Amino acid sequence: MKRRILLVDDDVAVLLTLKAVLEISGFDVDTAASGREGKSKLRTREYHMVISDMRMESDAAGAEVIAAARSANYHPAVALLTAFPMAEDDWLGMGADKMLVKPMHTRILLQQIEKLLAGHEAKLAIWSSPAVRPAGAAVPQATGKPDAKKAATKRVASKIAASKLLRTRSKPAKSSARKSNPRRPKS
Repeated sequence: MKRRILLVDDDVAVLLTLKAVLEISGFDVDTAASGREGKSKLRTREYHMVISDMRMESDAAGAEVIAAARSANYHPAVALLTAFPMAEDDWLGMGADKMLVKPMHTRILLQQIEKLLAGHEAKLAIWSSPAVRPAGAAVPQATGKPDAKKAATKRVASKIAASKLLRTRSKPAKSSARKSNPRRPKS
């Protein structure tokens, strides 16, 4: 049985490249070009793993996809894909099992996905064993406390907003006056 992965990213080039790499490596891959589409697919199909970009239609879209994956009754492994690395406490607090930083070498990406899937499957096997799990205990749906997740999501969103503000303030203002072209003769 092929393992099914949901890729969620609003950058179509990244989405299609990762899809091709994963399919060549034997995975069954679905894609979503927004957080909203990703959450919808999580409700209609089961996945072994969800890999979501952080920033999409909103700064919190990736955190929302992770929360939706964590609440799915089939318990997929969850990886956060980002070009803007964050503190381990932040992505763990959101419920991600792993942070993947783009761009990444294909071989390293595949190794990390395989390792994450193997570890996640082992964890699920342990929790699904009645001999190990206490009577009445459910398979855990999240890695952190709900309040910790909300706080981490807010911290990440505020850090992203702050970095956007800094980038816009550090860009030089464009001059509205036309600059003369030294190569073009003046008429």
